[in-house]
Amino acid sequence: MRLTRDGQLVCVHDRRVDRTSDGTGLVSEMTLSQLRALDFGSWHPGGAEAESGTGLLTLEELVSLVLDWNRPVKLFIETKHPVRYGSLVENKVLALLHRFGIAAPASADMSRAVVMSFSAAAVWRIRRAAPMLPTVLLGETSRYLGGSAATTVGATAVGPSIATLREHPELVDRAAAQGRATYCWTVDHYEDVEFCRSIGVAWIATNHPGRTKSWLQRGLTGTTL
Repeated sequence: MRLTRDGQLVCVHDRRVDRTSDGTGLVSEMTLSQLRALDFGSWHPGGAEAESGTGLLTLEELVSLVLDWNRPVKLFIETKHPVRYGSLVENKVLALLHRFGIAAPASADMSRAVVMSFSAAAVWRIRRAAPMLPTVLLGETSRYLGGSAATTVGATAVGPSIATLREHPELVDRAAAQGRATYCWTVDHYEDVEFCRSIGVAWIATNHPGRTKSWLQRGLTGTTL
């Protein structure tokens, strides 16, 4: 999640639009209308014709879409850091979730949203302002995620990459012993999905949700997208 120059929350992964659109420049230096004019679909390998003209989503549009779905869907929102707008990103995310009535769930299990970040400070800001909202502290190393960082900021889950988890599967049990779930990114292969299921990963991120969902529905229970 990133902020535009005119203060809009948009679902754009990279700091710049160059890799994932037909434009160039920093998201933070562009207005929403400028970003709306870009094609965010045709860069996909093999999907240029089918996805040409795909625009970006704002967080407001995404939340509205999720809440209108015909079954409960948990929305995972990553705030990107470091960014020029700092804590304003989390403030805007929380304000929007409050507006939709999902920032203060009765329990973490009942929450419709999870907020995550590689920034420990960002996770701490969310936990301080919305203590019932689940959070994931993302990280690159087992030492970081298995240490005291998650406890210090109050994260309810840790988020290693699949490569880190392959090297250190004990992270799942260590997190569970501290009352935390595990979220793993990015899980695109059947063997990795099965591995995550077998060691008790609660949530996985994938670039292929349809295919991964079919694998899960064929008997890989206990792990969700």
